[in-house]
Amino acid sequence: MPKCVCSGAMLQCTFGAAPSTLNVLPTNKVMEGTPGANIMDFIPITNITPFGMCNAPTNPAVIATTTAALGVPTPAPCLPATTSPWIAGNPTVLLANFPILTDNSQLLCTWLGAISIKQPGQTVVEA
Repeated sequence: MPKCVCSGAMLQCTFGAAPSTLNVLPTNKVMEGTPGANIMDFIPITNITPFGMCNAPTNPAVIATTTAALGVPTPAPCLPATTSPWIAGNPTVLLANFPILTDNSQLLCTWLGAISIKQPGQTVVEA
């Protein structure tokens, strides 16, 4: 059974060099004293922090650094480009009027990276 996700969850992007942390604003969302997440917690920087360096060949910053390195693939600093909500969640459990985020959910980056939840930030509440 999937676990509910809360602030502090560990995230990983397929093109990111390092893990990231999910930040959830405490507005109407509390589970075990920690803000719980729903599928609308996808805002770059506010909710999704950078993943170190980005290796996505579709990222304009990576294209520019690779061009400057005369075609040698060169990563660039990550700036998450998430524009739509997390996919799935649990539609039967609502948190602040949206499906709760579960650890089997996925978020897509504009540069074709897939962001997944590696650690939900808690281990007790299941969806």
